[in-house]
Amino acid sequence: MSGINEWIDSEVKSNDVVVFMKGTPSFPQCGFSGQVVQIIDYLGVEYKGVNVLTSDDLRQGIKAYSDWPTIPQLYVKGEFVGGCDIIREMFQAGELKALFEEKGIATAAAAPASAEG
Repeated sequence: MSGINEWIDSEVKSNDVVVFMKGTPSFPQCGFSGQVVQIIDYLGVEYKGVNVLTSDDLRQGIKAYSDWPTIPQLYVKGEFVGGCDIIREMFQAGELKALFEEKGIATAAAAPASAEG
């Protein structure tokens, strides 16, 4: 299991934004993964989607890595942000866009919003 943990760690640290999800960004295979993809796509953030359905080790490994029981899971700049409910709540409150901007990650509406800051 440590091999999968090292692989997950590498993915999380080598990509600015990573979503471990069921399915792919173009074809989510569960409603929760689909919601997270829609939110991130709406914000215009570039990210990497990792399909946990390709391997049981990966599906269990990501839960152990984050100590979080559900999928999808969003990581930004190496930090675990949360699952679907947290991402949805942060998005609705405007906190998710702020987090991306705070971490230096471009969003679709980043230029006008940051000019006022």
